[in-house]
Amino acid sequence: MQSLRELYKTGRGPSSSHTMGPERAANLMKSRYKDADKFVVTLYGSLASTGKGHNTDDVLKKTFAPTECEVAFDFETPCPVHPNTLDIAAMKEGERIALTRFYSVGGGTIKIEGEPDANTGIDNAVYALSTYDDISAYCQNRNIRLWQYVVQCEGEGILGYLQDIWTSMQSAIHDGLTTSGVLPGCLGTQRRAQKLYNQRHIDESAQTRENRLVCSYAFAVSEQNAAGGIIVTAPTCGSCGVVPSVLKYMQQSRGFSDEQIVHALATGGLIGNIIKTNASISGAECGCQAEIGSACSMAAAALGELFGMGLEQIEYAAEVAMEHHLGLTCDPIAGLVQIPCIERNAVAAMRAINALSLANFLADSRKISFDLIVKTMYNTGRDLLNSYRETSSGGLAKYYPVDKLHFE
Repeated sequence: MQSLRELYKTGRGPSSSHTMGPERAANLMKSRYKDADKFVVTLYGSLASTGKGHNTDDVLKKTFAPTECEVAFDFETPCPVHPNTLDIAAMKEGERIALTRFYSVGGGTIKIEGEPDANTGIDNAVYALSTYDDISAYCQNRNIRLWQYVVQCEGEGILGYLQDIWTSMQSAIHDGLTTSGVLPGCLGTQRRAQKLYNQRHIDESAQTRENRLVCSYAFAVSEQNAAGGIIVTAPTCGSCGVVPSVLKYMQQSRGFSDEQIVHALATGGLIGNIIKTNASISGAECGCQAEIGSACSMAAAALGELFGMGLEQIEYAAEVAMEHHLGLTCDPIAGLVQIPCIERNAVAAMRAINALSLANFLADSRKISFDLIVKTMYNTGRDLLNSYRETSSGGLAKYYPVDKLHFE
């Protein structure tokens, strides 16, 4: 499995697959073909269907600037390898000097057709084990926790990296809570994080307060993402609000230290890595279950680490979190990462806390392993109709009245 540095990445929203991935591909082409005087990009599949809403074309043009960049949308050609496919041609004096096919596979990670992953700067030799069963057995035999296994594989430097990630997550929460107004795009979506945070319920119980604050943090990060702000992929841009919201709330309400939060991020990241390796974190490939479901699993496992749960309890929390997102479709209205994406982050954050509570009581009677639910999620996602896999052609994106959109 790859390093957690490849899972947790700080960058601009609104989409890791549709903006961060193509940006990474563009930078790679720029570095390889410095003498090119023009680049021609062709977007296929989900990149073509939702590229306008995700600002894919704008990101590519800005990345290649000042060199000219032409972007074409191909809505017809099938994508047998991955629905996020793009071709980038390097041109010089009207002649094509190179053509490279990229796949944006989720979380900002790219793969290059015909080339080993090392060419994208990814180290694939960080983790020898890639299933929860194997990692759990390894940890149990050596009497170590999951976060300690991460350090064994990655070195002590990963803790400093995760501390930086936590700082970025907190900044996204702060920025989202202190910004009001309307999000960019044709939907005219109001920012609501500030209202959730400040407006106390008329009869607010402790549980209501917890839900309100957790949701306000999730809204804050997700709204920053939708506005093209700086966020952390956890594991993607579209699901970036789940993990930071539950960790922020628990640190504030329970007094957990930054060191404990970093350990939790390591454990949650390991869960995300297992999903990414054995299934997918791409909404275009497996629907929103691959993004929000994965984020919920990561958050539940991170909470399990915070509360000192055992290996089976952490596994149960992560499994429950994913199991009850199975079949969740990816149907963003107008291709924007706003509706239903922002609210889904808040709902998944609350579900992660619920999964933690269930794990506290029921882990010893569980029947379903985490590895099994990951396999199930992947096959469920592959069986989804194409219209429910980030093409904005089904679900809410299909039925939301077009005349309500404020097209510019």
